[in-house]
Formats: sequence, C-alpha cells, structure tokens
Amino acid sequence: MDNGVSSYRRFLSGDDEGLTLIIKDYKDGFILYLNSYVNNIYIAEEIMEETFFKLAVKKPKFNEKSSFKTWLYTIGRNVAKDYIKHNAKFSMSPIEDVEKYLKDETNLENLYIKSERKIIVHRALCKLKPEYYQVLWLSFFEEFTNQEIAKITGKSKRQVENLLYRAKQSLKLLLNKEGVSI
Repeated sequence: MDNGVSSYRRFLSGDDEGLTLIIKDYKDGFILYLNSYVNNIYIAEEIMEETFFKLAVKKPKFNEKSSFKTWLYTIGRNVAKDYIKHNAKFSMSPIEDVEKYLKDETNLENLYIKSERKIIVHRALCKLKPEYYQVLWLSFFEEFTNQEIAKITGKSKRQVENLLYRAKQSLKLLLNKEGVSI
C-alpha cells in the first residue's frame, strides 16, 4: 500500500474509486483515533465522514511534506477540534443510548484490534489521560513516527517524545496494577 497517495491522485483526476479506497483503508482506525477527542463513537464517525466529505468537495492539495495518512489524520484532528469548539455544551443521553454506544464501540474496537495483547493494551489506554491515549494510539496502533505524531497533534517532536515517555510510564503502571506484565 502506498499510504493512500495514488488513490488520492486517482480521485483528483476524476476516478471516484480512489476516494472509496481511501475510506475503506482508513475508516476504522481513523474513527477510533477521533473517538479519543470526542468520547463518542457516533460523533467520531460523523467527524470521519465530514473529513472525507471535505476531501471529496474541497479536494485540498496534498503537498507531500508528510505521509498521506499523517496529512489525513491532521485534517481529522482539526475537524474534531472544530466540532468540540462549536458543540462544547454538555448533553444528557438516555442510558439505553449509552449502553448501545458502548457495545458498538467495543465491537468496532475488537474488529480493528485483532490480537489479544492489543485488546488488553487498548482497554488500559482508555483509562489514561486523553493526551496520553492519543499519542500512544498514533504510535502503537497506527505506527506513526514521532515526527508524524507531532504534525498530527500540532506539537513539537520533543513534546511528543516527552508525552510518549510519560504515557508509556502511566500505561506500564496501570497494566502492572491489573496484573499484566510487559
């Protein structure tokens, strides 16, 4: 896989199948990453859809200063931040909706995170600070480099390195408390 660049070029040249391939390749991990911002899998899915809608309608130029995936996740992060800024009000959900949301989120996670160890680590990640969760998710599950994570999160590479260090220490403590050795 070329990380989506050729598919995006195909789309820009008029082949809608290129965008379809991008969505197929990235949607699951992208939703789970966006969920770390909004803590609602349905809203994360809407943000993912809005991000792909922006690609389809505005057709932003990919400048190749980073990988396509880094560029896409950066756009998604910005859409998530806009959503949070415009919808900062607290809303109450009926308990039935919350239970359905948790079940759907778990199903999506289990489909995306196939290995047992990754499932255990992901459950522990959800208990960490959102900032720690995000950098560990991008590093461990999405396999971004520190430089790419810095670009996506809008932080310096040094800040990302520090965050990753603290996040790994927190995760290690949490896993040790739960009896999981690393």
